[in-house]
Amino acid sequence: MVPVNTTHSSPQDTRLREALGAGNSSSRLQAVLAAGTHPDPGLVDALVARCGVEPDFFVRDMLTWALTRLPAEITVPRLRAELASERPQARSQALHTLSKIGDGSVSPAITRSLLRDADDEVARSAWRAAVVLVPAGEREELAMELAAQLGRGDRNVRLSLSRALAALGDVIEPALWKALASEDPVVRAHARATKRLLRDPEAGFDLAVDEAQRIVTLGAERAGGTAC
Repeated sequence: MVPVNTTHSSPQDTRLREALGAGNSSSRLQAVLAAGTHPDPGLVDALVARCGVEPDFFVRDMLTWALTRLPAEITVPRLRAELASERPQARSQALHTLSKIGDGSVSPAITRSLLRDADDEVARSAWRAAVVLVPAGEREELAMELAAQLGRGDRNVRLSLSRALAALGDVIEPALWKALASEDPVVRAHARATKRLLRDPEAGFDLAVDEAQRIVTLGAERAGGTAC
């Protein structure tokens, strides 16, 4: 385990804080790399705050890494506080980092409002974090909550939701059966695609969706023919 610096802020820490806000993404990346290489609890607030505004994906990913290098008892409370931020990116990045830390005590903080956040990126991060952190006895309840959103968003959002559900394993079966009975053909198709991914994780999502849509369409045509 990398030793953590517990001394007070040094001139080097001050330079790192300033570099976190540099206009050049390469400079910010180097600053975060340095912060993670030499973990200092005194930088946790600066690192967490940067997560909420950092525009570069690679720098954000490095911020998460740097935060995981610090003791969880320091980072987790600060990240939990970010879950109530007005900035969607702050909520999303905090969820992502918490999932990487893997502290199961955080699970209750991933609330229904986060799982249903109006911002797709926040919701996707919440789904992934919830699946990682949920206690074994609450997996079926989480499956029902996630399945209630089948049909949401674009391809990427639906793929994220299907993967999160599939990661829960067979406990999602009752939730999928409920979704398969939905009056919404989009929900039914998404549920079928998720069911296929559960059984065959190597199956391509787009192929699974296409197949599910064909099945749903065929069923509707047959129902229409019967009605005539």
